[in-house]
Amino acid sequence: MVELAALIVGYLCGSVPFGLILAKAAGLGDVRNIGSGNIGATNVLRTGNKKIAALTLLCDGLKGLVPVLLLKYIGDEHAATIAGMAAMLGHIFPVWLGFKGGKGVATSIGVLFGLYWPLGLLFIAVWLAMALLFRISSLAALTASALSPIFVAALGRYELLIPVVLIGATIWLMHRANIHRLVNRQEPTIELGKKP
Repeated sequence: MVELAALIVGYLCGSVPFGLILAKAAGLGDVRNIGSGNIGATNVLRTGNKKIAALTLLCDGLKGLVPVLLLKYIGDEHAATIAGMAAMLGHIFPVWLGFKGGKGVATSIGVLFGLYWPLGLLFIAVWLAMALLFRISSLAALTASALSPIFVAALGRYELLIPVVLIGATIWLMHRANIHRLVNRQEPTIELGKKP
């Protein structure tokens, strides 16, 4: 019963399209009509509004963090993990938007923070380092997610290895087109404050 609640709560939290809601509320239009068509913070940034992009990033992270912490409180680690994975799926496949959402990076960071906060910090540290070096959001996310299982082993939290591997695999799967562009050196860079 707790597992079912975790699945439902996680999915519903994850499926709230904050990028779309915040951009429209700020008068920026429908972010699905610009850039990658994605509802995540990176695409919101392409509107040129850094504050709304940052708020989207925070909210997308919280919709991964909150259900994990909630299910830890009313359930256990297993239920929290289910809630976290469901939140990611909700973000990627939101029922409200015809199952076309984001790529799950910010939400996965929230999930990692909820499961074991040092993992979330390490993910962000790697993401920031790669983003500053190469200014490519997808490369930063792919690198951070690929290294996360190593962080799990280094921290001795082997019980989190399977969910972290699944999170990483999901991120890589959702970035298939980005990987193709990276290989062909056609992936766009992060342009702060630049309108499309």
